[in-house]
Amino acid sequence: MRYAKRGPLRFTSHRDFARAFERALRRAGVPVAFSQGFTPHPKISYASAAPTGVASEAEYLEVGLREPVDPAALRAALDAALSPGLDVLDVVVATGGGLADRIEASHWRIELPEVDPAVLAEAVTAFTAAEEVMVERMTKQGRRTFDARGAVIAIDVSAPPVTPSVAPAVPCAILELVVRQVTPSVRPDDVLSGLRVVAGLEPPVAPKVIRLAQGTLTAQGAIVDPLDADRDGATIGGR
Repeated sequence: MRYAKRGPLRFTSHRDFARAFERALRRAGVPVAFSQGFTPHPKISYASAAPTGVASEAEYLEVGLREPVDPAALRAALDAALSPGLDVLDVVVATGGGLADRIEASHWRIELPEVDPAVLAEAVTAFTAAEEVMVERMTKQGRRTFDARGAVIAIDVSAPPVTPSVAPAVPCAILELVVRQVTPSVRPDDVLSGLRVVAGLEPPVAPKVIRLAQGTLTAQGAIVDPLDADRDGATIGGR
């Protein structure tokens, strides 16, 4: 399944979304398969969830079912059972291969109010010219230092014709990123930290981040929807 986190619901943590999704499955009467053992759990796996506070049009998960279900009916039922802003966009049959193996990169858009596009462009030039850009972030394993440059496949700057979130007189720059999936993961805030390291860029207003796509990479650097390989499926849960 592909789902979106929009508006205020982008502040939903992954754990909160997982609980909401399990409740939605029950309300929609979906015949979910459960694991074996003393504490059975619904067979749901998530692939590369976006950080809390980040909007996304391309979040993915897999659900195991006990019996076939029509994909379109399942999508509509789950979407109706979830809060507006947590939206189920696409459901297909998994015909083979793990979903996580089909996600190699993400396309991000970062809106930077009160940042002049020319200033951002200079910082991006310095970032791309560097062989590596070391940044720090607190992870589950403690504070780690890693290279934010190597995972960035493409980075570009644009000025929107209409400022997305603020008054038209206020400058706003848009940063477009394609970032490869690596360990530890390089997130949009890591790239912004890298721009601060190489160019002293300090956005005066908190940025707005949205993931536009994630999936496999073509030789030209385009991202392919991981569900495309399964588009011919007719029912969920069938063989």
